[in-house]
Amino acid sequence: MPVDPQPSLNPKMGVGTTVGLVLPGGGARAAYQVGVLQAIAEMMPDAPNPFPIIVGTSAGAVSAAVLATEAFRWHRAVDALCKVWSGFHVEQVFEAGALSMLRSGLHWGLSLMSGGLLVPPPRALFDNSPLRRLLHRNIRWEHLQTSVQRGALRALALCATSYNTAASVAFFDGAPDIQAWDRHQRVGRREKLTLNHLMASMGVPFLFPPVLLDGEYYGDGAQRQLWPLSPAIHLGADRLLIVGVRSEHGAGVNARPRTVPTPPTPGQLFGYMLDTLFMDQIYANAEHVARLNQVAEVAPFAVPGVHKVGTLMIAPSEDLRIVATRHVSSLPKSLRALLRVMGARGTAGAQLASYLMFEASFTQEIMALGRRDAMAQREELMDFISGGDLASTIQLPIMHP
Repeated sequence: MPVDPQPSLNPKMGVGTTVGLVLPGGGARAAYQVGVLQAIAEMMPDAPNPFPIIVGTSAGAVSAAVLATEAFRWHRAVDALCKVWSGFHVEQVFEAGALSMLRSGLHWGLSLMSGGLLVPPPRALFDNSPLRRLLHRNIRWEHLQTSVQRGALRALALCATSYNTAASVAFFDGAPDIQAWDRHQRVGRREKLTLNHLMASMGVPFLFPPVLLDGEYYGDGAQRQLWPLSPAIHLGADRLLIVGVRSEHGAGVNARPRTVPTPPTPGQLFGYMLDTLFMDQIYANAEHVARLNQVAEVAPFAVPGVHKVGTLMIAPSEDLRIVATRHVSSLPKSLRALLRVMGARGTAGAQLASYLMFEASFTQEIMALGRRDAMAQREELMDFISGGDLASTIQLPIMHP
C-alpha cells in the first residue's frame, strides 16, 4: 500500500515523477512484457532508462534483472531481451526430453508407492538447471552497481517467498539512502543480488525447486505477495507502470459455458491456480491504491504518510489461452503427453500450457501483441512516463461500487 513514512509530496500537489516498472510473473507469458518494453524503447529512441525503480517477480524478475543491470545502456538491454525471447525453446528453461520426463515420473511414482522411504520426494516436477545456465551467461550482476553509480537506476527488487517465515521478501539493491522495511508478512531486505535471488523468485511451487538463501528456502515471489505494488512504492516510485500477462476477460477455466457441465481436470485447475497466483493480487492491489488516492485527494492528512501514487496497467488485449491453442504442437512431445495426462486440453487446458510454452512461435506472437498494445496507448504511456498530468490516470483501474 502507498505508505511512505516521510512523504516528500503534499497530496494536493499531485503525483511525483519517479516511475517504477512492475513486472509480475507469468512464465512464458512474460514475453508479452518484453514486447511492451520493445515498444517503449522505440517511442524513446534517444532517452536514457525511464524506469529508475524496477521490481520483478517470478518470470518478470528475469526482464527486471536484465533491464536493471544494463540500465546505463537500456536500449541494448531491451534488444537483448527481444533476441532471447524471440528464439526461446522449452529445453532452454527446463529438461523436457523423453528420458528426463520418464525419470521424473518414475521418481514421483516410486516415492509415492514407498511413502518416501525408498526414494525421497522429488524437489520439483521439472529440472530448471538449463535456465540457470542461460541466465548465468546473460546477466552481469556487477553491472548493477554501474547502473546505480551512473544515475541510470535507483533500485532493483526481486521478490520471493520465504518457506520458513511465510513472508513476502523483496530483495533489493540500489542507492545507499534507500532503507529496508518490515511490515506484516512483507519485508524489504537489502542484499547484493545474485543469480540465486533470481532463481528463488522463479521457484513456482511443484514445477521448479526452491532455492536456499541465507539458511532459508525461498520460492516463487507471487505466493504470499498480498501487496505486489508495495516494494516499488517503498523504493520511492510515485508512478507505477504495471505490465500484466492476462487479458481482463481471460481468467476463467472455461472459455465458454458448456451445455453439460464437467468438472475441471487437474491440468485445468493447475493453470487456473497459476493464473490466480500471478495476476489476481496485482489487480486487487491496484484497486486498493486507487482507493487510497481518493482518500489522499479528499482528506490529504487523514492517514499520516499516505500520498498519491499514479498507476497505469498494460495487459493483453487478446486472451493468451486462445493464442496458446495455436502453438501447442510446438511443444516437445513428452511435454504434450504430460499435459494430456493432466487433462490440460482445449482452451481451458491451454491456460496451463501458456505458462510453459517457452517456444519461439508463441513468444514471438505475444511479443508482437505486447508491442501493438503499447503502441495503441502511446500517448497515455508517454504522458505517464514523462511526468504529465495524471488526474485521470491515478483512478485506474475503473472501479464499481
